[in-house]
Amino acid sequence: MGDDLTTDEFDALRQIAELGRQQSRPSACVARNVKRLTGLKYASYAKNGNLGLTDKGKQTLFIQGCIDSLRAIADNPQAMLKPDVATFLDKKGHIVALEPSGFEITQKGKECLADIDTRAK
Repeated sequence: MGDDLTTDEFDALRQIAELGRQQSRPSACVARNVKRLTGLKYASYAKNGNLGLTDKGKQTLFIQGCIDSLRAIADNPQAMLKPDVATFLDKKGHIVALEPSGFEITQKGKECLADIDTRAK
């Protein structure tokens, strides 16, 4: 990810993703951050003038969702995950499914979180 997006910019990315489905007016959060997000190629304007996420923006949101999900499972094994995130984390060996429900973070997942937290400082 490397561009060090702020929490406000991540919120704007999430809202832009929702704009594509709703076709409504952008919020103040999106308006504040759209210039930087388009400059960094996370979002772009279509020919019809609608704002949407680029592949880079979609990937960034997915990665952030994976990190947030790992943290959620570390705190609560019964945390609900999006199906695509759960599948990805399971295939990569970061989590394992528990019977009858829930997930457990693996050693690889714990190491990944520790590495992310170390780099964030």
